[in-house]
Amino acid sequence: MRGAGSRCGITQSAARGEIIAATTLSAEFMHIVVAIAFILILASLGSALFFMMNDRGKSNRMVYSLMFRVGFSIALFLFILFAHWMGWIQSTGIPLGR
Repeated sequence: MRGAGSRCGITQSAARGEIIAATTLSAEFMHIVVAIAFILILASLGSALFFMMNDRGKSNRMVYSLMFRVGFSIALFLFILFAHWMGWIQSTGIPLGR
């Protein structure tokens, strides 16, 4: 017979432990995704600088690189908003007046 604190054979403390483990895993995943997005943004900015110096305005490769940078930045921002909405990341807040 199961006790009052158990659900489907899993105690509440075990269920909390599983939730904490899942939250930790998603937090580690978020760090990796955000780091990769920042690397892509910086690489796109660097390629735009390279094309600006080498093409001297003869092609549109710099414009395309900057366009991808803006796209990566918007995608990162939307992904962070979605991750917060899904509960994958938590806001810590900024202490004002301290």
